[in-house]
Amino acid sequence: MEQACDAPRRVCYIVSNELVKASSLLPSNKNRSLLVHALVKAYGLLDPSGCSKGTSLRVLRASPANPKELAAYHTQDYLQFIMNPTAESMTDDSDHVEFGLEEDCPPFDGLSDYVRLVAGGTLAAANALREDRADIAICWDGGRHHARKSEASGFCYVADCILAILTLKRMHRSPDSAVWRPRVMYLDLDLHFSDAVSEAFLDSSATSLGPQVLTLSIHHSAPGFFPSSPLGTLRDRSADRFDPFTLSLPLDRGATDATFARIWPSVERVKDAFRPEFVLVQCGVDGLAGDPHAVWNWSLNDGKGSLGWCVDRVCSQWGCKVLMLGGGGYNHPNAARAWTYLTSLALGRTLSPEADIPDHPAFPLYAPSFTLDVPAGNAPDRNEDAYLGEITEYFEIVARSIEERVNCT
Repeated sequence: MEQACDAPRRVCYIVSNELVKASSLLPSNKNRSLLVHALVKAYGLLDPSGCSKGTSLRVLRASPANPKELAAYHTQDYLQFIMNPTAESMTDDSDHVEFGLEEDCPPFDGLSDYVRLVAGGTLAAANALREDRADIAICWDGGRHHARKSEASGFCYVADCILAILTLKRMHRSPDSAVWRPRVMYLDLDLHFSDAVSEAFLDSSATSLGPQVLTLSIHHSAPGFFPSSPLGTLRDRSADRFDPFTLSLPLDRGATDATFARIWPSVERVKDAFRPEFVLVQCGVDGLAGDPHAVWNWSLNDGKGSLGWCVDRVCSQWGCKVLMLGGGGYNHPNAARAWTYLTSLALGRTLSPEADIPDHPAFPLYAPSFTLDVPAGNAPDRNEDAYLGEITEYFEIVARSIEERVNCT
């Protein structure tokens, strides 16, 4: 199933009016979805006739996920509460606390539609890859990596990343009736640790079927920074329960393009050791300069080590089927810039950082530059050379362990 790097590329893009409307109600990101898809459309990227030679595009509607699909991971009690709200349940504070619908995840009008449509969009993208109808699938409204089986958390109400991984890892039957179990790599580029996804697949390789899922989260880590989890650290390889298929690469404040260029060979070393058929990339953009979190200096497209450079390598050089999801990003115009630019990369129609924002209803929101660029920040980079060297050594040893386990299956 491996895709040659120079092979024709089939891309599918998930969107629908219902999905955009529901996603734009998300309390943490009101109207962000509207901005994102409007900008993608304004650049003409959803016009199949504009694809580069050898690339095809299909725009797929997001159909709501059904109860069975959601129950592949979520508990019935949680689904019953959020999918069938009653006046009584919505005013019962004890239920809110039990299911995480408080503080950063308040209940909101349209929540049940939001959960169904976001999960349905991500699953539509995953199934397009699984059924060999696409080589790259994009669902920018997905990427919710903090939701657990029975708990909303961190602005996330549905575990669409986990549902997608469960779909992609299912047993496949090839045309000659051979049965095989694909390997899925989850790569998280969000500023925040992918706690729920990492926890869901912790120790999942300890079965007779061998390792099928590897999670690698690159994120900021500091005392008091959400989410707090021992899995989000550079964990002790000598620990009895160390799982080389549940990995974290924590970075300090001020991470730059140069920081990412330095660590990226370790990411690719892990990928090469694991040899996945599918890669799910959570493209959270709250680590870009200009985000209200103001933690990293990461740029969108300033060259080697930028977000665009990293994602382009995954799409163009890794030889895997790729699922691209959204995630965090709280400067909404910059999130739209970023995901529009990444869409252009996936389509082989790379837009210039200096490209003018097209005239469309949201145009005034892109002041003052009115271009696609999200330039790097200039805060001090606290990721010291010694630590980055430690990361290189750490992941080389981990990659050898992965190779041993993969080669034994």
